[in-house]
Amino acid sequence: MSFQNPGGALITGASSGIAAVYAERLARRGYDLTIVARNRSRLDALAARISDDTGRAVEVFVADLGKREDLARVEAALKQDASLTMLVNNAGVGAVAPMMHSDVDRMEEMIKLNVVALMRLTYAAAPAFAARGHGAIINIASVAPIAPDMLNGVYEGTKAFVLTFSQSLHHEFADNGVRVQVVLPGAERIMPVGEMVDAGLAGLDLGELVTIP
Repeated sequence: MSFQNPGGALITGASSGIAAVYAERLARRGYDLTIVARNRSRLDALAARISDDTGRAVEVFVADLGKREDLARVEAALKQDASLTMLVNNAGVGAVAPMMHSDVDRMEEMIKLNVVALMRLTYAAAPAFAARGHGAIINIASVAPIAPDMLNGVYEGTKAFVLTFSQSLHHEFADNGVRVQVVLPGAERIMPVGEMVDAGLAGLDLGELVTIP
């Protein structure tokens, strides 16, 4: 997928890892960026590096998506900023300990971030993109839903939601010009983050709904 003037991409969880690489790759594709995370110093450093390397505008948006008031501010940006044409939902937390050995309050916080925040941001973005006739939503899930006996069951359940939710969104919004892709990365030891993001974007270019790098 490419545009002569692609517009802006809002990326969550962007202070490091997968989302930071998405930010760099999308800037090189011509997108201006809004990068969202809790850690201002990391965001500022990433923004400066990307802006210096690519010349693209990079806005830093400090927010904890596990907090309702911060989440609401990002939702408002997605609804109101007409320059945004892409949402990359990457923010999330993982868990590897078995459910019975995990703290239930931490499991609830994980559901809030991995499921509720992603859902609310998508609900903010998709109608706005549809009204403008184009846009893309990339949801970062995991291979966990197709191998549900490997990790914590609550974590796997959150990623299964992301997969199913994305598939439903694809069918609902395809006729409105809104692209939906869900990316299912594996462990970093299997594929380095840069290669994973490149594979994800290649899948986007090919029109894939589900991409397993």
